[in-house]
Amino acid sequence: MSRLPSMTYREVVQRLRAAGFGFDRQAKGSHEIWYNPKTKRRTTMPHHPGNLPTGTLRAIIREAGLTVDEFLGLK
Repeated sequence: MSRLPSMTYREVVQRLRAAGFGFDRQAKGSHEIWYNPKTKRRTTMPHHPGNLPTGTLRAIIREAGLTVDEFLGLK
């Protein structure tokens, strides 16, 4: 497994869009729900300034059904 670099909200969104995800709805507070109609998977994404914590980023990748290497390969 590759080492996961720190990423901002925009960088993660760019990769999620490349994986087929789109914004679904606003959740509680500053969180968003992203949905992939092809795989029928949802992931919760915090819309915070700065870099996302590594554990949060890993949880987003896991919810999206991707591996770290697949996620890092998306642009």
